[in-house]
Amino acid sequence: MRLDIFRPFVGILPEVKMPSRTPTLNEKLMWTSLVLLLYFIMYHIIPFGAKPSENKLLEFLQVVLASKTGTLLTIGIGPIILASIFLQLFAGAKIIEVDFTKPEDKKLFSTAQKIITIILACIESIIFVYPGFTSANGYIHPDSALLAAIPLPVLFVVVTLQIAFASIILMFLDELTSRYGIGSGISLFIAAGISLAVIQGTIMIIAGGEEMQGYPTIASILANPSALSIPQMLMALLPLIFSFIIIVVSIYADNVKVLIPIAFDKVRGFGSSFPVKLLYVSVLPVILTSALLSYVNMLSYSVFAGVHCSTTEVTWVHYIGCVSPSGSFQDGLLYFLSSFPNPLFVSGGYPTYLALLGESTPLFHIPQVVHIIIRAIVYVLLCVFFGKFWVDVAGMSAADIANQLTKTGLAVPGFRRDPRIIQTILDKYINTIVFIGSIFVGLLAVIADLTGALGTGTGILLTTGIISKLYEDYKKQKMAEGMPGLGSIFGI
Repeated sequence: MRLDIFRPFVGILPEVKMPSRTPTLNEKLMWTSLVLLLYFIMYHIIPFGAKPSENKLLEFLQVVLASKTGTLLTIGIGPIILASIFLQLFAGAKIIEVDFTKPEDKKLFSTAQKIITIILACIESIIFVYPGFTSANGYIHPDSALLAAIPLPVLFVVVTLQIAFASIILMFLDELTSRYGIGSGISLFIAAGISLAVIQGTIMIIAGGEEMQGYPTIASILANPSALSIPQMLMALLPLIFSFIIIVVSIYADNVKVLIPIAFDKVRGFGSSFPVKLLYVSVLPVILTSALLSYVNMLSYSVFAGVHCSTTEVTWVHYIGCVSPSGSFQDGLLYFLSSFPNPLFVSGGYPTYLALLGESTPLFHIPQVVHIIIRAIVYVLLCVFFGKFWVDVAGMSAADIANQLTKTGLAVPGFRRDPRIIQTILDKYINTIVFIGSIFVGLLAVIADLTGALGTGTGILLTTGIISKLYEDYKKQKMAEGMPGLGSIFGI
C-alpha cells in the first residue's frame, strides 16, 4: 500500500520553509533557544476554561511525552510520537511502501505524519478532557462569573481545541528546530521537561514544597540545627546524589561499544568499522515497558477503584487487586505491577521509606521486598522482550544490517561479500548486546525509581542520551563552521 491517499494534501498543510542558506551556529542557537522559550511558556499556561489538574497515574507519560497535565501541554508530543511510530512500524513491516531516497515519497511521508498527528491530537485531547467534563477534579472550571455564562458543551470544545492546538504547535516547532536549530525538537522538549523536573526537585529538597510535607529538607534541618544536622542533610540530598550516579553510569554505558571491522570489497586498504553500542536500542525498551505498565495500572485502577483493602470481608476480587484510600494498589496480584513509593513524597524521608520496605500488605501480608523483586523481574523481562521486538520491526536486526552493508559494497574483511555470512557474524554480537543492553537499562531504571532519583529512571536515561546527542550535534556544527570543507563532506 502506498501513501497516495495523502497526495491531495501535499502543499496544502502549513510547513516550515527550508532555509535558503545554511544557518550559522549562532543563528541555530538563537532558534533553539526561542523554541525552548515557547515550550516553557505553554508548559505553564492553563487553558482558558480549565483549572490546574494533576494525575499521579500519568506521571510516567508526562516524562516521556514532555507534557504537563492541566496545562496547554496536557498531551505534549504524544500525537507526534504515536504518528511517527505507526508510520515507522508500517514501513518496517512493508504494509506501506516508502522509498526514502525519492523526494516525492519523503514529502508524502511527511504529509501523512502531519495529518495523522493532527487527528491524534484531537482524539487524545477529547480523551483527556472528557472524563473531567462534569467532575470536580477535571479540567472544566465554570466557577467564575464569566465562565458560568458559557454552556458546558461549548466550554468542553474550547478547552479541547486549546490542548489539541498546542500539540499541533509543538509539531511545527519540532520542524522549525530540525531545519533552523540544533538536533530534534521532540528530543529537545523531552530533555527540557525532565531537566525542569530535576531543577524543581532540587529546589524542593533545599527549600521544601507542598508536595514534600514531612520530608526533611535542607531548610528545615538548618532551621533546627543539631549534632545530627550534617548526616540529616546528606540523607536529604540522597535523591540528588543517586541522580548524579545514574547520569554517570548512563554516560559510561552510552560509550561502551563493539567495533566490527568492515571494508569496501572492491577498494583495498579502505575500511572502517560498524559500531554496535551496549545501548543498541537506546532506552526504547524502558519507554515501552513503562508505558505498558502505566496503562495497565490506569485501566486496572479504573476497574478496581471501589475495591478497598480496608474491608474486613475478603472476596476473590481482592486477590486480583485492591486499592488504598490514596488511590494506589495496596494488595493482590496487580499490586506486584504497581510502582514503588517515591522517597521524596514519604513523610520522614529515607528513614521512614526504609522502614516501609520492611512492612507487609494489609490483607495477604505480602512483604514489600517481594513486591520489589517481582516488579523488577517483570520490568526487566518486558525490557528484553521489547528490545528484541523493536530491533526486528525497526530494521535494526542482523539480517537488515547485513543487507544494507552488502548494498553499499561493504563486507567483513576475510569473508565473502554475502549477506548470509555477514548476518551470521552480526548475529553473534547484535543478539547478545540487545539482550544485555535491555537488561542493563531495565535494571538501571528500576534502581533509579527505587532510590528516588530526580526525574525518574526513565527520564534520566532519556535526558542523558538526548543531551549527549545534542552536544555531539553542537560539536559537528562548530567543526563545520570552522572548516567548511569538512562540513560539506559530512553533509552538515
